[in-house]
Amino acid sequence: MPARLLLCLVGGLALWLSQPGIDLWPAAPVGVALLALGAHRAGARRGALVSFAGGLAAFLPMLSWTGIYVGPLPWVALAVLQALYVALLGALCGGLRVPDRGYPLLVALAWVATEFARSTTPYGGFPWGRLAFGVVDSPFARVAALAGAPGVGFVVALCGGSLALGALALVDRLRTRGSLDRRRTTPRPVALVQGVLIPVALLPIGAAAATVLLPLLIPLPTQGPAARVVAIQGDVPTAGLDFNAQRRAVLDNHARVTAQAAAQLRQRGERTPDLVLWPENASDIDPLRNPDAAEVIRRAVAEIAAPTVVGAVLAEPVGYVTNAALLYEPGVADPTQRYDKRHPVPFAEYIPQRSFWRMFSDKVDLVGKDFVGGTQVGVLQVPRAGGDPPIRAGMNICFEVAYDDLVRDGVTHGANLIVVQTNNATFGRTHESVQQLAISRLRAIEHGRSVVHISNVGVSSLITPDGATHGWTPLFEPAILSTDLPLRSEATLATRLGDLPALLASAAIGALVVRGALVGLRGRHRRMK
Repeated sequence: MPARLLLCLVGGLALWLSQPGIDLWPAAPVGVALLALGAHRAGARRGALVSFAGGLAAFLPMLSWTGIYVGPLPWVALAVLQALYVALLGALCGGLRVPDRGYPLLVALAWVATEFARSTTPYGGFPWGRLAFGVVDSPFARVAALAGAPGVGFVVALCGGSLALGALALVDRLRTRGSLDRRRTTPRPVALVQGVLIPVALLPIGAAAATVLLPLLIPLPTQGPAARVVAIQGDVPTAGLDFNAQRRAVLDNHARVTAQAAAQLRQRGERTPDLVLWPENASDIDPLRNPDAAEVIRRAVAEIAAPTVVGAVLAEPVGYVTNAALLYEPGVADPTQRYDKRHPVPFAEYIPQRSFWRMFSDKVDLVGKDFVGGTQVGVLQVPRAGGDPPIRAGMNICFEVAYDDLVRDGVTHGANLIVVQTNNATFGRTHESVQQLAISRLRAIEHGRSVVHISNVGVSSLITPDGATHGWTPLFEPAILSTDLPLRSEATLATRLGDLPALLASAAIGALVVRGALVGLRGRHRRMK
């Protein structure tokens, strides 16, 4: 048991190291391998216990940004919840009996199934920290174009399971040799170390082969009619939960930086942009009800002379608020289109069962009025000058980018550009911003679309359909991003398949669980006879 626990703890830390901010993507398959070794033939209960520890080792450091301004309770609670899904993974890998040669496949299927469960439950799930999001700079990322984030996770987990199988085979070989030579059997810890290090040494060879072969097998085309896009990072006066204490200053910052962008374009003799994007919470003063805020936005749009999408908080419906994206066009006083965020974040934008959770922490009342979710898929039709086809911007606000179905809905409804508006001011100078940007990069590959990832404080970037970033803004500094982005309309296989890869993996694991239960019942029945 101590050896299993140690393997899982180190494996969890390896998964954390693979995530953006630290960026050691080869640690991802190694982390999977160590967790798989810890759970192998441990039984469901022991597998769950040691894997839960591994989950904590991964998610406690990975999600530390959630507690930076609200204290440790929400951070630890969220990490524990995510670790419970890793415990489920350990229970499946430790309790389901398959031949050892099939163990890598079991690990991969269980990983995809448990990540799917974690991404959808409870309260809509929390997909942060999935395997795919930590390997965007690896050759594995191309698989997203075929089967999305579940496909990338499957391949990474399959590699990790294969490393684990290689380690187990080497341990068995060392023990057998020691027995045949009538020598003392190699000590278990030494054998495990040898069994892990040797397969890990093969990782660079495998990565090099994948780097050569995968671009040939999975091309990531970036051709398409181009649109000039400008993204405005206005910055905020104060980081943290009080970032909007000076709401007018935040709005004025974005208007001022937009005017600077317009001046730069004129100075350089560059053409008017096709689309300008402001981030989430650029106007926390409702411009539909506050004439002063509306006038600031109108002047900024007139200055840049281009359609502009503004992230705003609206005081509606009565007693609630709405996180929205508003499209303003030059010469038009009011927004011509809008998107209301469909998936408000539980415990951040609204408190489910508020009276119940208040018994555990009065921090729940830091969320005043609850945000309500929209019901319509957000694809804004942005007209272009000169008769060019319109930009169809698939809108996603903040954490929505982490949810497979929300991003995919925009693409299947005709989006030729993905937009991610976000507010990272509440997470300070942590790794949250680069973790989120990595998700946007994976979405670009998954759906073959350019992505505009614009934050009020950074990190912001413009991303082409191959996942490459064009411009990378620093944190807590005003910034302007401008480039021509290709607009593509072809659907990738991943877009067409949707949730099917995750559902098939979940069905396969469900079938194995049912088979195991039936075998157990038959065994009990024989013993009773």
